[in-house]
Amino acid sequence: QVQLVESGGGLVQAGGSLRLSCAASGRTFSSFSMGWFRQAPGKEREFVAAIRGLVGNTYYADSVVGRFTISRDNAKRTLYLQMNSLKPEDTAVYYCAATNVRNVRLDTVRQYDSWGQGTQVTVSS
Repeated sequence: QVQLVESGGGLVQAGGSLRLSCAASGRTFSSFSMGWFRQAPGKEREFVAAIRGLVGNTYYADSVVGRFTISRDNAKRTLYLQMNSLKPEDTAVYYCAATNVRNVRLDTVRQYDSWGQGTQVTVSS
């Protein structure tokens, strides 16, 4: 497991942008597959984006395609989520997650064994 700490959340108007960061501990960060999930009040945690370890393939929820970009800097052991054209329905607590299990789907909560504490993103209309 790794320890994860998110930052970068805040309040933004619709149409604005934010960049979330997730700092990870551990020397083998590059081999971990990483994901971003979000949870709105009264709703289940849902997949946003993921990036596979080593090969770097990226995956996105349909609702964020073309607006969000996931990336990683392995030298800094940091995961990013660039969020553009934000909408009020993007309002949620955003979590980063990590898994070192290979060849698994990355869009489900149960695949991840390390989670950050979350950062609040609020988009006003």
